[in-house]
Amino acid sequence: MMLPYRSNSTSSKQTFMGEYMASSTFTVGDYLAERLVQIGIRHHFVVPGDYNLILLDKLGGKLDLFGKPALIEVGCANELNCSMAAEGYARANGAAACVVTYSVGALSAFNGTGSAYAENLPLILISGSPNTNDAGQFHLLHHTLGTSDFTYQLEMAKKITCCAVAIDRASDAPRLIDRALHAALQAKKPAYIEIPTNLAGAPCMRPGPISAVLEPVSSNAAVLAATIGEAAAYLHGKQKIAILVGPKLRRAGPEAEEALLKLAEAMGCTVAVQPAAKGMFPEDHPQYTGVFWGQVSTLAADSIINWADAILCVGTVFTDYSTVGWTAMPSVPLMVAEMDHVTFPGSTFGRVRLCDFLGGLANQVDRNPTTMVEYHRLRPDPVLIHVASENDALSRKEIQRQVQPMLDADTTLFVETGDSWFNGIQMKLPKGADFEIEMQWGHIGWSIPASFGYALSKPERKVITMVGDGSFQVTAQEVSQMVRWKLPIIIFLINNKGYTIEVEIHDGLYNRIKNWDYAALVQAFNSTDGNAASCRVETGGELATAIEMAKGHKDGPTLIECVIHQDDCSRELITWGHYVAAANARPPVQT
Repeated sequence: MMLPYRSNSTSSKQTFMGEYMASSTFTVGDYLAERLVQIGIRHHFVVPGDYNLILLDKLGGKLDLFGKPALIEVGCANELNCSMAAEGYARANGAAACVVTYSVGALSAFNGTGSAYAENLPLILISGSPNTNDAGQFHLLHHTLGTSDFTYQLEMAKKITCCAVAIDRASDAPRLIDRALHAALQAKKPAYIEIPTNLAGAPCMRPGPISAVLEPVSSNAAVLAATIGEAAAYLHGKQKIAILVGPKLRRAGPEAEEALLKLAEAMGCTVAVQPAAKGMFPEDHPQYTGVFWGQVSTLAADSIINWADAILCVGTVFTDYSTVGWTAMPSVPLMVAEMDHVTFPGSTFGRVRLCDFLGGLANQVDRNPTTMVEYHRLRPDPVLIHVASENDALSRKEIQRQVQPMLDADTTLFVETGDSWFNGIQMKLPKGADFEIEMQWGHIGWSIPASFGYALSKPERKVITMVGDGSFQVTAQEVSQMVRWKLPIIIFLINNKGYTIEVEIHDGLYNRIKNWDYAALVQAFNSTDGNAASCRVETGGELATAIEMAKGHKDGPTLIECVIHQDDCSRELITWGHYVAAANARPPVQT
């Protein structure tokens, strides 16, 4: 959880800081570094380029009260990976920073920034830019489009951030930096800050209290009371109420998750989650009724959601993917509680914080366990799991069976776009386990850099990543950073020689990829000083041995290349793919 920076200095520390401050000029780069630390960022992800080198010096030179780096620089292999690593860090930490160079760096980093926007994460994209004198002198510069107009990157950034600023004068830096950071933290969206190469080291005023940046917008008391009252009255008139949880719940903070649990227990009704919200309601809770995902739902969640006459949607996101090609939209009127507003039939209320609404409603709502009574009749029997013999060819189901016992309260499971989504959704999360998925943006390759960034923020967590071979090829270089930072991430790479998810949506030769020796590639990343482990497995017995090896390997990542048949994919992926393909193929509406 992101925490504000607090000083607990003693007189000796104050003396050290006083001497340090007196001996150096406070600059724009220093201001940015100070604010990043104050909003809880401890690592910044970077790719150096000549327009950001002075800025990198300033960020890396930020010292804490003990004279140690307050911001730890994390170099990445390329800007795509850099932005995705920052996205993963923001999931764990609450905010992240990605620092790149102008144009050739930032345009690549826009991809991960787009992910952060879609996934509601405060990622601060910081780009160096040309010297402030060059535009006015009509210079043509490297790393640009070959024109003297250098505003195009800022204009592009405005489309994928909640706030984009370009600093043209050092005196404007405090105001613009604070504006961007405040906007990102309030909206849970990325922000963009552009700093010219000759301003990063320019003198700048020191920052004021961080509360101006951190303080959230509170609920309007009168509106909140009216919202809770009308919501309670609305639900009082319904007989079969269900709660559906979406991915925005976690972005609203842990207090919102706690308030949801309180409300659910007060109501006594069923609680299902959308696929991107898996893990946001305890799966061992008696009111948990599975993942609602239309025809590919788990634990008959679709049966109870479709039976309800009222659904309280908490932070939900309905897309073509989450509704299985628009075939699984709930058929009853919805009450939708978002991070800052609530809507239901006939009413809408703004400036209502989600945690305040859920907590307040819990104190007024009637208990109505009707859907739980019905669900006890619908709940499917436990599935009998086939245990493969040691010499049986490895299968997707056997991988899933052997990974399941690895999940405990300290585990975070990353699932990559593709069949890993469906395999991960089928797993049962013990209390305390976390689940990370990038379902809105859906960028293949996301899980490798994102799990790296996440693990840097939460080294105490056991990170397991499930990724397909096609996705891995997009961002494989970032495994070398896991090696560099000695992170014990366990990667299950499913090698079925192609883009299986694309095959099920629309097949073609373009879905076949060149096979790699993935286990050997990881050894190449080791070079002479790394300590990653890797192996290739083709049977259930080999996988079991590999897992035991991975559990004991603590000084770097472990990659287990799991070779399965090309046509071995989940029934859920096939079903989902057919419906999404049909949605994609709809003919134009004639007007």
